[in-house]
Amino acid sequence: QVKLVESGGNLVQPGGSLRLTCVASGVKVTNSVMGWYRQAPGKEREMVARISSGGSIYGDSVKGRFTISTDSAKNTAYLQMNSLEPEDTAVYYCYNYFGIDYWGQGTQVTVSS
Repeated sequence: QVKLVESGGNLVQPGGSLRLTCVASGVKVTNSVMGWYRQAPGKEREMVARISSGGSIYGDSVKGRFTISTDSAKNTAYLQMNSLEPEDTAVYYCYNYFGIDYWGQGTQVTVSS
């Protein structure tokens, strides 16, 4: 049974930074695809970043500002978010693909002054 637990969401001012954490169990983060998606009110869920043994990819709106990484010892994925903008406000979901899709419960990120 794969379980993904996110944390780190918060209220932050524009230009600020946050780091989201996703602790995985039931799967090794370095042997599968890990990712972060987000969904803002009234919008579809969109890919923010994904990482696998082949490298990482980012959504166009976050390139150069966000960085995805994994820690095999902690079996954890991270999303470092810098230069946050109000448009980054959304619920952020941790994602894993290991044969099928798995999702975390989501963590709220709000960027506002």
